Amino acid sequence: MAVLTREPRTGDRGKGRPPRDPSVPKGRKYNKREAVAGYLFIAPWIVGFLVFTLGAMAYSLYISFSYYNLAKNTTRPAGLANYQALIEDPKVALSLKNTLFYAVMAVPLEICFALLLAALLNKVGRGAGVFRTLYYLPKMTPSVATAAVFFLLLNGNTGAINQGLAALGIEGPQWLIDPAWVKPSIVLMTLWGVSGTMVIFLAALKNVPRELYEVASLDGAGPVRTFFTITVPMISSAIFFNVIVLTIAALQVFDQAFLLFWRDQSNASPESSLFYGVYLFQQAFRTFDFGFAAAMAWLLFVIILLITLVQVRFGNRFVYYEGDRD
Repeated sequence: MAVLTREPRTGDRGKGRPPRDPSVPKGRKYNKREAVAGYLFIAPWIVGFLVFTLGAMAYSLYISFSYYNLAKNTTRPAGLANYQALIEDPKVALSLKNTLFYAVMAVPLEICFALLLAALLNKVGRGAGVFRTLYYLPKMTPSVATAAVFFLLLNGNTGAINQGLAALGIEGPQWLIDPAWVKPSIVLMTLWGVSGTMVIFLAALKNVPRELYEVASLDGAGPVRTFFTITVPMISSAIFFNVIVLTIAALQVFDQAFLLFWRDQSNASPESSLFYGVYLFQQAFRTFDFGFAAAMAWLLFVIILLITLVQVRFGNRFVYYEGDRD
């Protein structure tokens, strides 16, 4: 015997629900107690951001228009003199050129190497956790220890890298002396800590639907075609994110160049290792010209902002998001 049902009329909707509390304003989603609790939880971050980030940025902008010497603790207005000095100082242009060249070289290599490691880990079944831990350990190594290891590895005469190349019949370069090989040596040191990017790629690869690969195999697609037609488009958002983050980090590179070449001032360092962050550090903490250093910092901020805006403007065209429809 069929049971007949009817659709509820408009007047029937809402029947059986508890009446709305008239004291609570209509459309209000959260009460005052929840809002206060939320603000209390994020209060430490807000205070830290206002004092140590936004406040520091505002103060650095102020002293960038001043002659501020930390050693003498003196401040006097400078107007645009510090920014004019940026144009006249040849080392600013040199360090900026070295930094941009390094970024163009390092970012694509980091993306490719991290994606390769993530793809290999994605294929591992048993013992995958052990390999992930081992691959991530270099990221946990302090920068000073990493620089000391690579200083020995990249030694042109007794370094392990050149000895390995000699065993293959290849004469290794003077990594730390030859200006043409200084930046590649820093890139090699950077690739040592690429595991952070690898983890993001690994998470993206885990989210690619297996059904797509099954359909591709039924259509006769090989691994190379499958990688470029399925894997890359499906993880394009992760690639886009990593490109932006790695570009920002590359333009602020400091540790690798400073620890390998500029830590010991008794030795002459090649000009090809003078990166923007290193020169900024020298102006701030060796000559104590904080006004000029602050102007350098704001110039770098504007450059990074412009490059990021260009990447976002043009990169979004090639990114596939889950909600996209043809």
